[in-house]
Amino acid sequence: MTGPAPECVALAEGLREMRARTGLSLAALAERTPYSKSSWERYLNGKKPVPRQAVETLCAMAGESAGRLLALWELADTEWSGRARHTRPPAASTAPPPPEPASPPASALVPAGAVGTRADAGVHRRARRQGLFVAGAGAAAVAILAALSLRSPGTAAGSPASLASPTLDPVPGCQGKACDGKDPKPMACGLPGRVDSLGPPHRTSTGTSVELRYSRVCAAAWGRIWHSKVGDMIEVSASGTTPRRVVVRNTADTAVYRFTPMIGGPNRTDLQLCFTPAGTTGRECFDS
Repeated sequence: MTGPAPECVALAEGLREMRARTGLSLAALAERTPYSKSSWERYLNGKKPVPRQAVETLCAMAGESAGRLLALWELADTEWSGRARHTRPPAASTAPPPPEPASPPASALVPAGAVGTRADAGVHRRARRQGLFVAGAGAAAVAILAALSLRSPGTAAGSPASLASPTLDPVPGCQGKACDGKDPKPMACGLPGRVDSLGPPHRTSTGTSVELRYSRVCAAAWGRIWHSKVGDMIEVSASGTTPRRVVVRNTADTAVYRFTPMIGGPNRTDLQLCFTPAGTTGRECFDS
């Protein structure tokens, strides 16, 4: 029994990496998407073909471009649909079959009495199957390397660095007061392992969820909002600092996390996060 195709394995690995960047559990993914917890488990482990829309949704929730994973999805989809078996060219060979050994021990190859035309045909069939397998594996390997090379944009084509290699978390782009007013994502402050929740998430009276976040590496805090409505707003503040806010501008924003700019500084005890529902002026505030 053969294992999953390399394309499918690479896609599942990429999906797991993207899921880690969202910081969400399988149950949380199921809550925020049309796909169940068990479906996400199968998608992330390569047990079940994943819908293209699920790939796009996961990338949006992680705040990442979907280009690389969609390229892998296209390759994997040819395997799931069976198109790969009809599009791979057969191995072309004009060379004659290799000569037979001078005195082959017939008993070691086939049962006695079966040496002859039947045995020769079996050998040639095996050779043809091996040729097709090698050709197919070679085509798949070229396609996988081409897709994975998209992980390193800006690298000269054909250079050794254009092939994927294990990536390390980038160095934080700011720390402390230098983070004031900056977006936590491009500053690499919100990566998994670099950020904690300051208390539990809060569910507001309208059903929107809000939360205070703090990065030890960047020594900065910010607010985030999800399950929101167009026009919802959150603001994070602390004594002696400029409040930072974000407004949910469109329906695309309602399907993902939105973050306020950061407030830098080591003090995490006097932070406050306030939520203002769309179309109102009343606020719900939560302390750290």
